[in-house]
Amino acid sequence: MDARGRILLRRKIARGQLQSCLANVPVCLIGMEACAGAHHVGRQLAALGHDVRLLPAQYVKPFLKGHKNDYRDAEAIAEAVQRPTMRPVPLKSAEQLDLQALHRVRRRRISQRTAVINQIRAFLLECGLPVRQGLAGLREALPTLLSQRTDVLSPRMIHLIEDLSDDWRQLDERIETLTRDITALAREDAGCRRLMDVPGVGVITASAMVAAIGTGAAFAKGRDFAAWLGLVPKQISTGNRTILGGLSKRGNRYLRTLFVGGAQAILQHPRNWPRYRFGRWLMTAAPRLRRNVLAAALANKLARIAWSVLYRERGYDAGIAAQVP
Repeated sequence: MDARGRILLRRKIARGQLQSCLANVPVCLIGMEACAGAHHVGRQLAALGHDVRLLPAQYVKPFLKGHKNDYRDAEAIAEAVQRPTMRPVPLKSAEQLDLQALHRVRRRRISQRTAVINQIRAFLLECGLPVRQGLAGLREALPTLLSQRTDVLSPRMIHLIEDLSDDWRQLDERIETLTRDITALAREDAGCRRLMDVPGVGVITASAMVAAIGTGAAFAKGRDFAAWLGLVPKQISTGNRTILGGLSKRGNRYLRTLFVGGAQAILQHPRNWPRYRFGRWLMTAAPRLRRNVLAAALANKLARIAWSVLYRERGYDAGIAAQVP
């Protein structure tokens, strides 16, 4: 398209020919949907000098006209990428994608381990053997149940649970290996090291944040980052009436869960609250807010502090003052 939005060229190109074709095109604005492989192609085209912008699919959808096909999709992307208020997805580096891949595999392994543990617990309950909640409780009780409760556990069920226990041990080893790899990468990154000084932010949260937003330059302030995570109330306002609901829960669900988990860990130790820079706010808010509401509010504050530490490249003590009103 030209500057006035008139279509100048409509052509379908194979994936392998895209880079060579655009290498002979004058430097221009290129819009792409943020999908699998988009970051790799985007880095290649950016190396040729083009201005590459990745757009989330939900931002492109309103510009689609008529029935969906490849040409209309491309036209919708071209229309959307020219909007001055459109917020693109920053291009991720190869290091960010590697770190993100480690987190995604680790999360999948944890989900598989949870499924195995729940299946073992369900089989035992079907045989009239309830076990207290928690991973440690089942791990402690399982050897005794398999060796001493042969009166209610058949040999076939014992063999099946032993196989599931082997799967559990293998998943534990794989999760531990992935955690060590993530920790090693986080120790080498300056941004991760600064983030780990923030209360409630450990190796996993710090590395996941760097993998998701890089330096944080895509956000103008910490409030924008917290809103992107979905840690703000959902707004349904009209007619000059402000209506706020529950959490919007938009953006990166995995990272939001980590921040909420970090906030809940802080709330479990009230004795440590006074030594935090936000301790006075926390002690004032605790009596008037429900537990889950307080955890969400604290997660919002931690996200804003973490963005300030990451983006401004300062330590926690130097960067926190601007984020605590």
